[in-house]
Parts: sequence; C-alpha cells; structure tokens
Amino acid sequence: MPVAEHVLRHAAGSPSRVALRGPLGSLTYGELAWRVQGGARYLKGRGTLAAIALEDPIELLVAVLAADLAGVTPLVGDHAWSPERWARITAAAGADLRVREPLPYVPGAPLVAEPRPGDRAWACFTSGSTGRPRAVVRSRASWTHSFPYLDELAGIGADDVVLVPGPLVSSLYAFAAVHTLAAGATALVPGGRPAAALLRAATAVHVVPHRLAELLEQAPGLRTAVVGGAALSRQARDRAGRAGVRVLSYYGATELSFVACDADGGGMRPFPGVEIEVRAEPGRRLGEVWARSPWLADGYLGGAAGPLRRDGEGWTTVGDLAEPYRAGQVLRVRGRGDGAIQTGGATVVPEDVEAVLRKVPGVGDIVVIGSPHPSLGSVVTAVVEGASPPPRALLEAVARGGLDVAQRPRRWYAVPALPRTGSGKPARGLVADRLAGGDPEIRRLA
Repeated sequence: MPVAEHVLRHAAGSPSRVALRGPLGSLTYGELAWRVQGGARYLKGRGTLAAIALEDPIELLVAVLAADLAGVTPLVGDHAWSPERWARITAAAGADLRVREPLPYVPGAPLVAEPRPGDRAWACFTSGSTGRPRAVVRSRASWTHSFPYLDELAGIGADDVVLVPGPLVSSLYAFAAVHTLAAGATALVPGGRPAAALLRAATAVHVVPHRLAELLEQAPGLRTAVVGGAALSRQARDRAGRAGVRVLSYYGATELSFVACDADGGGMRPFPGVEIEVRAEPGRRLGEVWARSPWLADGYLGGAAGPLRRDGEGWTTVGDLAEPYRAGQVLRVRGRGDGAIQTGGATVVPEDVEAVLRKVPGVGDIVVIGSPHPSLGSVVTAVVEGASPPPRALLEAVARGGLDVAQRPRRWYAVPALPRTGSGKPARGLVADRLAGGDPEIRRLA
C-alpha cells in the first residue's frame, strides 16, 4: 500500500491529529491529506521520476507523498545543491520532473493510487563518505512491508511523537519520516537543530549513534530510540537504559535497508525476513556481508556504478566486512572492505581502532584512516573530534592497552568538528582529503 494511502486512512479516522510539525508550522492528518491530494492532481501525468528538493521538510514530505499517490517515483535531493550540480545529478538519474517549489493545490476528484510496473515507488541518494551521490531505487514494498516488524521491535505506534532530527535527503531519516506517518504518529521534522519545544515533545527518535547522548539530555520524554548508521557502544546503550529509554539499534545500508538489529543489547541478529552470510576468502579473518531479503533495493538509477553487487541467487552485498558468522550467532560488522588500511603487511579495520579509542574521556568522536608512508604503504592515523581533546599520552596509553601493535595509530590529529555525511556518519573520505590538503583546522596532537 502507498504511504499516501496510509495518510488518507488516518485522515479519515483522526483528521485533527497532528501529522507533521516543522520549523515553519504544522499540519494535521486532515490538512496533510488535503495537500497531498491537491499536489497529486498537479503531478499526475507530468512525468515518471520526480526529483524533489525543498528546504521546508513539511513541503518536501507533501511533495513526496503527492508523487507516491500520483504514480510518480519521488527522488529526494538536497536543496543546498547548486543549480548546476542539481541539474547534473538529477539528469544522470533520469529524472523527467523537478520540484524546487512547494506544489500548488489543484482541486478535483480524489485520486486513488494505482499500481505501477515493478512497483518502483521510492528513490533516494546515497554517497557514503565519498561525496559522489548515486540514486538508489527500490520497490514500495521493500520499505513499507518492513514497517510492521519495526513497529513491533521498537514499539512505535500512533500515540508517539517521533523526532526525525536529520535531513530527509538521507535515507535513514526519510525512512523514519514515512514510517512515522504510516503508523499514524506525529513526525517532528525540524530540518536542522531541533527547537527546545520539539525536543520536549518527543517520545521516540530515529538517530545516529553520536547524537544519542545529547538527545537523552535534551528530550526528557523519550522512551524509544531507533539507532542506525554505525556501531552503538555498550556505554551509550547503558546510559539510555538508565534514562528509561528503550533502544533498537540496527545495521543496514541504503541499498540493503535493514540487515540486522539489536533490541536488547545482546548483539546484532538478522532483521525479520533477512538471511545473512559472511563470505571470507581463504586465509582471511574477515569476510563480506551478503544479505538475502525482501527489503533489498533494485539498484542504481541511470546505470550508476556503486558498491552494490549480486550473485545471481538473490544474495546482495555492498562490501561491508564482518567476523565469521553462522546462523544463530551475533553478527559483528567491521566496516567497509575498501576502507581497510594496509600497513607493513598487516590489514587494519578502522572501526576496530575507533571502537577502542572512542571510550577515552574527551573524545567526541574519532575517525581512523591510512596516511601514505614510503616504506609501510600506510600508517594508521587518528583524527579526534573535540574542542578540548585528551592529551596524546592518554590516547596512546589506551591504544597500548586495547590494540595490537599494527592497529595503534602512529599519527594523531585533532579537529573541532568532523565533516559528516547527510545521515550524520563521519565522512571518512573527506577527513582524508582535508588532512592531505593541509586543512588548518586539523592540528597535530603533540
């Protein structure tokens, strides 16, 4: 069922319930349904793939839902892209309709969603940390049929007020917003840093790990946190538990959607409907994570190249690495294969190093990369985020106690704030580029 039809049903049953609250106002389900119907009538017959980039998150969601109802595949872009970049990226994706202004309301008879060939109903951009956006397209069912499983695991329902504190160009936050509306709950979409009033109203949140701690302090009414995008530390989960917040963390990717989740702190296990294999080459400790499930994306628009690979038997990977795995065990993901550091004949997985050093008091977050070295190939290099980072001596002492010799950083830097992807993850590639380019904000730790 289209998400737009969920919205129309909620509007029929509870028209005065608030559906969306954003930086410029709010819409009830009745008002949202009225706007979606009028926008859908405007879009119908104008194209098949609508690239949508609107600064106001409420107007953006109105346009996305209107496209969903009109039989047009919505592709959410970044309103901050320059006109030249916007035109280039959307043309490469094959968009035949571009929405840069709020949709006009066109009166007329109510529309009913029609099935479309292949059910290709959702598209979003992914860039990881490389800064090269690719448009990922998926069937409507690959998102919406997972909603009931997420409802059960996270306990999110119509009575919740769900904070979506990130840009909707990110698939993590776009999914959060449409899932909230499908559930009949209220979505808080601040479009930037949430105002205090929105934070106080939130009972649930979709968030990346590095922002969980601050939201625990700022949103006293939270009872549920859905955490995706990177590994969640035991300390962060325990802190949420002490605050009375139920945590569902998960591992996935834009191309794979949900792969594994941890609802109780016992470790990542397959999300409902997902089969997992870890395929390692002979002699290698780590292998690639392959998934087979109903939640996989169809691929990239416009024939774009990307990490998504298939084996012809329904299995798909994006190249993430994990420790050996068998059914019934915990999945331990160790990052993307192409991010591994080769140093003096050893292979170092950055996430292994980051997991140890992230526990040091004063480390806001950390990125580990490989820096060129004339004889070793690369050396492990740590870039610490924080206004007042801990002294190098303390960091090295922790590294000696928790890391093998090859894993210990030889170069240490600090930066006030790490660059991040749209979903909030540290942008490893941009950190490496800035370091190589001599960015003055990155200073060496003595």
